[in-house]
Amino acid sequence: MATRINLGFLNGYAPSWAERIVQGSALVLGHPVDAVDLEMDLPRYYSADRGQYNATLILAGLLRHHSDPDSKIVGITRVDLFIPVLTFVFGQAQLDGPGALVSTHRLRSEYYGLPRDRERLVERTIKEVVHEVGHSFGLVHCPDYNCVMHAATYVEDVDLKSSRFCPSCEAQLQVDVPRPPQTA
Repeated sequence: MATRINLGFLNGYAPSWAERIVQGSALVLGHPVDAVDLEMDLPRYYSADRGQYNATLILAGLLRHHSDPDSKIVGITRVDLFIPVLTFVFGQAQLDGPGALVSTHRLRSEYYGLPRDRERLVERTIKEVVHEVGHSFGLVHCPDYNCVMHAATYVEDVDLKSSRFCPSCEAQLQVDVPRPPQTA
């Protein structure tokens, strides 16, 4: 049986392209993916010193909304995230756990002073959702630069990698559903 993945769009974050994230993630992951609306008290996770939101604390709060042990939950937000040891993160996940979090804040071209590019934002968001879900299935960062599980320190790293798993990471996934063919 395939693991259901719930994409929890936080606090009314409902981009017009949300359905494309659901469909794109489902296609790559080979699991059913649903969009759900979630309300969280995000201001309680805000660090005034950093001007960002603590991803670890948001993820812990997100897990309080997770009631199905046979599913995964991925929170999607537009706020800027950090973890204490890094300046920022695109997302965070529990390794081999039920929860993950992705922020589109630094995935937007406008953040870097470039013109708005919705197609690139959709591609980047799908890659980060798949990457974080990969962690939730137990995958660690991959040395293959083209693999979606390759670590992304900069947004350019996200752009360069594929939305797909490399053969090695694919082999590590313990799924029993048909997988889409790998393409570059």
